[in-house]
Amino acid sequence: MTTPHYTALCKTWQRLYHYSHAASILGWDRNAMMPANGNDARAAAEAELQALMHRERIDPQLKELLRAAEDETLTDIERANLREMHRDWREANALPESLVQAKSLAGARCEHAWRTQRAGNDWPGFLENFREVVKLSREEARLLAADSGLSRYDALMDRYEPGVRAADIDRIFSEVKQWLPGLISRIQTKQRDEKVIAPAGPFPVEKQRALNHAVMTLLGFDFDGGRLDESAHPFTGGVPEDIRLTTRYREDDFVQSLMGTIHETGHARFEQNLPRVWLGQPVGHARSYGIHESQSLSFEMQLARSRAFSGVLAPLLREHFGTQPAFEPDNFCQLLTRVKPGFIRVNADEVTYPAHIILRHEIERALIEGDIEAADIPKLWDEKMQSLLGIDTRGNFKDGCLQDVHWSDGSFGYFPSYTLGAMYAAQWFAAMRRSSPDLDTRIAMGDFTPVFEWLNANVWSQASRWDTPELVRRASGEALNPAHFRAHLEARYA
Repeated sequence: MTTPHYTALCKTWQRLYHYSHAASILGWDRNAMMPANGNDARAAAEAELQALMHRERIDPQLKELLRAAEDETLTDIERANLREMHRDWREANALPESLVQAKSLAGARCEHAWRTQRAGNDWPGFLENFREVVKLSREEARLLAADSGLSRYDALMDRYEPGVRAADIDRIFSEVKQWLPGLISRIQTKQRDEKVIAPAGPFPVEKQRALNHAVMTLLGFDFDGGRLDESAHPFTGGVPEDIRLTTRYREDDFVQSLMGTIHETGHARFEQNLPRVWLGQPVGHARSYGIHESQSLSFEMQLARSRAFSGVLAPLLREHFGTQPAFEPDNFCQLLTRVKPGFIRVNADEVTYPAHIILRHEIERALIEGDIEAADIPKLWDEKMQSLLGIDTRGNFKDGCLQDVHWSDGSFGYFPSYTLGAMYAAQWFAAMRRSSPDLDTRIAMGDFTPVFEWLNANVWSQASRWDTPELVRRASGEALNPAHFRAHLEARYA
């Protein structure tokens, strides 16, 4: 039976995919390669492209096509694709083109200035651009909320975590706040007398880059379909056919770059293994940002910080930096699993990391809902860092509220995805160990097949076929269960 209306919709979203391909590469280049003086022209070009894509999404003909396609005989996959088209169309129609374009311009301007303002500890300078980003993000939240019936913050978060609400996050984070401080204290007491040898540098950037390439290859990254570059803040961009990773380097600390690269490789493997037959359609996209972060954290936290993986990594460390006691597997694993509250989220250990996310979630929610203003952020940041991690950040904007790139471009509602991702990752590995009881033995032998095959079968190949709760249930046999995350931390650290 023919499906002319559904087929016409697919052509529209295929066209949007081609536009988004161009937008992704423009964005990657702006962050990784573009000379500084090109930012204004690039920002204007990107905003124009966002406006073009928005006009495509709100074409009046789509409403009738979407309605008519519901009555056509479609497969289960096509039904899922139509569901995602409806979602994309509905969100686009809640926003005027002028706002889409203005937010793109303001975000590009603020993010570009942030790169030097962070280095200069310049909160007042950042605030000048940031106020406009907040104003436009609040307007975006207001319009999305009016259309969806959600709260303003929920309406933004729904873009990253469809169906998840702030009340769900508050319940999860409230439970974590009850047991996390005690666990951190117990682990620090346990680790106090452990002797850990720090790697002796310097570690030249070229050698770090070569190590990162070797580890990415070990983890299955396809360099014929992607590349690794540098940026102020590590990220994964591009499209599944051409995936772009970035990292950053310090010659006195190769671990930061290595673990960041492994994190981004998890994102990249997901993108490179999305079903090619669905590419160009909404159903072919990753399900949610929390599911995406579950892949990066499966690689960085679950896999790379395990004792089994340290044994595989040790020969590569010696090959690139020479032999030293710090690279012995037991010592290096201890190094990667030290628990110590610190300033920087992306460098945080696995146990204190959730506190960084709770802090950001609480601040950005209050900001979007209008309970605080942008100028209030540093004081709140200082109070919450002291309360959650016992760290004094007063006056240290660079390592405090200026450290992340997300708010500079208006990505409010993203941060909860990180801790959701950590919880999903723990749940994935619990399921893997049930299906492969010898998982750690095989990892220690350098055989990551059971990890990659499980992730491919249960996550990568599913893309957006299912909504998130159904995907989680099908993959692991149960709904999201934060108990797996706590059990993982207790087993590895306590």
